[in-house]
Amino acid sequence: MQVDDALLTRLEKLSYIKVSDEKRQEIIEQLGEIVSFVDNLSELDTSGVDATFAMSDAATPLREDIVSCDAQINDDIIKHAPQSADHFFVVPKIIE
Repeated sequence: MQVDDALLTRLEKLSYIKVSDEKRQEIIEQLGEIVSFVDNLSELDTSGVDATFAMSDAATPLREDIVSCDAQINDDIIKHAPQSADHFFVVPKIIE
C-alpha cells in the first residue's frame, strides 16, 4: 500500500483531523514506515501454528470476593486530599 497525499486527505476526512501543510510530508513518511512494518508481518510463516493457539475453552479462574476494610488505608488516602470531611473527599460543585 502506497501512502500518498490523496490517502492522507482521505484519512483526514475519516478521522476529522486536519494536518497542517508543513507536517504533511512528515506524516506521509511516518505512515509509510508503519505500513511497511505491518507488511513485514505477512512474511511470517504461520503454517505450523494452530489457528486457535491463544484460545481456550477453560473459564477464567475465579476467586472468592472477600470484603475487607483497613481504616489505616482509608486515612492514608484521605490525608492526600486537598479537602476532606468525615472520611470523604470534598470537591467543588460543578452542576448548578
